[in-house]
Amino acid sequence: MCLYDVDAGKQYIVKAVLTNDDELNSFLFSLGCYEGQPVTVIAKRKGGLTVSIKDGRYSIDNALAKAIII
Repeated sequence: MCLYDVDAGKQYIVKAVLTNDDELNSFLFSLGCYEGQPVTVIAKRKGGLTVSIKDGRYSIDNALAKAIII
């Protein structure tokens, strides 16, 4: 299941990040979004999601949310 399909307000564990862009993978890793890390979906909006990763809150678009497998 991808992050785009989950319910807001629940915590999930990242199983994989499926992107073909090494720069994007590196950016997500720097945020703490990598395999085995917990991610909480705070809110879902039409254009994307607000997520909590470690001690930060981030807005990600729907395409990126679909690349994060939980």
